[in-house]
Amino acid sequence: MRVLIVFGTTEGHTREICQFAARSLREAGHTATVEEAMGEGLAVQLAPYEAVILAGSLHVGRFQPGLVRFAQAHAELLNAKASAFIAVSLSAAGENPDDWEGLKECLARFEHETGWTPKAVHHAAGAIKYSQYDFFKRLALKQIAAKRGQKTVTSHDYDLTDYDAVRAFVLDFVAASA
Repeated sequence: MRVLIVFGTTEGHTREICQFAARSLREAGHTATVEEAMGEGLAVQLAPYEAVILAGSLHVGRFQPGLVRFAQAHAELLNAKASAFIAVSLSAAGENPDDWEGLKECLARFEHETGWTPKAVHHAAGAIKYSQYDFFKRLALKQIAAKRGQKTVTSHDYDLTDYDAVRAFVLDFVAASA
């Protein structure tokens, strides 16, 4: 199956997740193309692909503007095709019911803004990349992690993604779409 993966990223972690998903699909015998939705949008044709996966990371309750514009511009085709969404966030790493309710609200807002309703959704835990943050962002994320009971050291980065779950999601999605 030919699969297009389109992503938006702020710190690069969603790109890493999408590249991993594409490798997993290729290892299973599928064709996977990965493209970043940024700026004024991505000029890619959806017609050659049997399935499309969009992925974006949540920052302050919103997904990347380029990804939102891509989904808006292609909503009709995305709704007609086998399409899925990978929502990346730090909230997905925890079990706090309020955080999960917030994730549902952010996804509902994204669907409303774009006019696209994905056939399948996977919430993937993101990463804490202290090495990329300024002093204030490091401090804020350290406090957020501590509030959630996670001890972190700002001299290390933390990848919280469950890659086995990402692999299972994309392979199950493609199998169900065949």
